[in-house]
Formats: sequence, structure tokens, C-alpha cells
Amino acid sequence: MCKLTFKGSGWSCRIQDFLDLDFVFRGSKRIVLVVHGLEGSSGSKYVLSLAQNSSQMGLDVVAINLRGCSGEANRLYASYHSGQTEDLQYVIGHLVKLGYEEVFLTGFSLGGNQVLKFLGTNDLADSVVKAAVGVSVPCDLSGSADQIAKAENQIYLNRFLRSLKAKILEKSERFPEFLLDREQILNIGNFVDFDDFYTAPAHGFADAYDYYQQSSCKQYLKDIHIPCLLINALDDTFLSPSCYPEQEAAKNLYFHLEISRYGGHVGFNSSLAAKRNTWLAKRILHFLLSKNLSAH
Repeated sequence: MCKLTFKGSGWSCRIQDFLDLDFVFRGSKRIVLVVHGLEGSSGSKYVLSLAQNSSQMGLDVVAINLRGCSGEANRLYASYHSGQTEDLQYVIGHLVKLGYEEVFLTGFSLGGNQVLKFLGTNDLADSVVKAAVGVSVPCDLSGSADQIAKAENQIYLNRFLRSLKAKILEKSERFPEFLLDREQILNIGNFVDFDDFYTAPAHGFADAYDYYQQSSCKQYLKDIHIPCLLINALDDTFLSPSCYPEQEAAKNLYFHLEISRYGGHVGFNSSLAAKRNTWLAKRILHFLLSKNLSAH
């Protein structure tokens, strides 16, 4: 694991923070950069599967552990969120300094929203980044937040909130000046409440819906200018109808949308045996490395 430590104007802070990066080196000048989903890590199964398949094809791999997701709390009151692209930009710049000539991006769920927003808002994506894939991406964060709050997703929502609350409780002890109320934290029951309470104020947004509006990648898809694929499944219970950007794909020659009938949320299992569930990784790599990638 490589720990990237930095501070400066790009971070709008005086205290150093860090990102933990996990690399797989094969001696290539091409590298696959992977961004995990909400409360995931470089150890998430879908990250490991893509890393293994990429390595087998002779590519280097780097998986970002978003701030506070490597098992070590980050040093700032702020952490990570769906629209945070500054960290991604910093890591790509670091890869260029290391000598990589081609960077391929893949983001899952929240990480996919970061990747797609980055592609639509950053000129760096038109030069060093050659192609990208997003998987199970909540392109409309407000719609997805409402969808996840439904009864059918309660078990998943509670799992996410349990992890998020534990981190905020820890921050309440390290940063007493922010006056985080323990009982209020424990009573948070959905993402809107959590984002109103912590995500929005910690990262400079007016409230949860301002955060969703500014951070949703859907509005930026029209400005993507490199080959990009989005894979979303119809049976993904985390995604609202607004998370399937068909019109955006029809209008942008570089942005491709695949909507599968099945796949769930970052599932796409092709076998009951975990080691054989390689369809998603192979589909991602086929798109990223295809010599025929071009505007259709």
C-alpha cells in the first residue's frame, strides 16, 4: 500500500491529509485506476476481480481507498463524497509523474459517479485518460437516495448507515468544535438525513439536495469527450428511473450506455462459484482496451 500525503491550495486546508493507494505492478506503461463504491475499499470483491483480470492482461493497477476507507481514519473533518473529483485528479497527476502513458478509469457505484463527473468537468480527462467505465452508477443522487430509502432496501441502507455513523461518531470525538450531537447521529435513518447532517456542511454544500444537485454526474455526461461506457442493470434496486441516462447516451457519441436486464447493484454474477464471476471484469477490460474504440 502506498500512502499519498499532501497539503496545499488544491485541498483548501492547512492540515495534511492522505490517500491510501494499492498497486499491482506488471511493468506496464498502462494502468487501470479503480474507484470503489460507498464504504467499500481496495479490498472489495469487485475491485479485486478487476485487478486480477487486469494484471493477467499485463496491465498495472491502482485502487484508490477513498478518504477514511482503508481502515485508518483520515485526518480532516471532511472525508469523501459522490461528487469529489479532486482526489481523482490528484492521483491521475501522480500516475503521470510515475511515468504512466495511458490511464484507464473504472468506478463502481459512488466511485462511478465520481469518475463520470470527472470526465465531464476536467480537461485532464481528454489527454492522459484514454477510456473509462462506470458500473451501477447512481447518476441522479437525489433519485437514488429516495430509492434506497424504500422498504425493499432497508437491510442495505442500515448496513451503510451503521458504517457511516461509526465514522461520524469517531469524528465527533476528534473534532468537538463542530458540536456533533451523538443522539442525533444515532437517530439518522436515511441518506438524506445523513447528508443534511454531515456530508453537505462538511463539504461546503447548503443541504443534502444542494449536494445532490451539484454532485450528480448526469448533468455532465454531455461533456464527456473520451470513450466511456456505463453499465447499469434494470434490477438494481438502488437506482431510480432517472439513473438510466438514455437521452444523454443518444446525444453524445462518446458516451455508451448498456442496460442489462439482470445484474443487481455491482453484481452481474455469471456463476455460483465466486472465482468464475469474471463477466463484469472482462466486459470492462474489453471496452477499455478495444482498438476499435471511437465515436459511433
